[in-house]
Amino acid sequence: MKNYYLLLLGFGVVFNVIAAENSPTELPLLKEKINNAIVKFEQTNKNLWAYQISRYEDEEGDISSSIEQHSPQANIPWSLKKINGQLPTKKQVENFSQKKQEQSDNVQTDQNVKLSLRKLINHESLSLVSTDDKYIVMAFNVHLKKLGEDSVGKLQGQLSYHKESKFIEKISIWNNADFSPMFTANITDLAINFTFFHIDGAVLAKENEMKMKGSFAYFTEINETSLDSFSDYLYQGKTIQ
Repeated sequence: MKNYYLLLLGFGVVFNVIAAENSPTELPLLKEKINNAIVKFEQTNKNLWAYQISRYEDEEGDISSSIEQHSPQANIPWSLKKINGQLPTKKQVENFSQKKQEQSDNVQTDQNVKLSLRKLINHESLSLVSTDDKYIVMAFNVHLKKLGEDSVGKLQGQLSYHKESKFIEKISIWNNADFSPMFTANITDLAINFTFFHIDGAVLAKENEMKMKGSFAYFTEINETSLDSFSDYLYQGKTIQ
């Protein structure tokens, strides 16, 4: 019985701490930390870094993979090292280079443009989930236009803020109900995870992972997994202050 009361007391202490952190005086301070972390991410220019990306995709059992290298000081910044475990053919290299050039032509700024944390994380909806010596974990509402209006209110997110390094180390997004991103498509399960490195003051992608299940046109199964892993970062710009 004594242990039971101690357990209840422990839960009570945790609840009171979280309630205090979510108070009108403390919550704005937590939100400011997250905003500063987003600014830190936005100020990191990935085009000044050399790095490697290993990509893996599984679409209903159709598996593909590739290894790409980004070298900002090279005449051709992007190179295809392997595709499906094999050295690429000349045609595959040409298609890869053309695709990268098209992507580059469509990008007007280069400050981590593909992932906008400011659009992803609804700042006003941020609330504290937990905190310890190392991390602050916060929840937020999610609205991704690409997933359609039907996804509004059916997606939720959570982030982990690293206290010492003052950056967002992980973002997770998942659905709490089925939704339809487009006509005749229905998503039953969606899980997206972004993790990040903190290197010499820069915030850089570590892994982007997505798992999705559902159906299309009522009869076609959707079962997709994708994983992009980033490694071997080497800064090639001016000395970081």
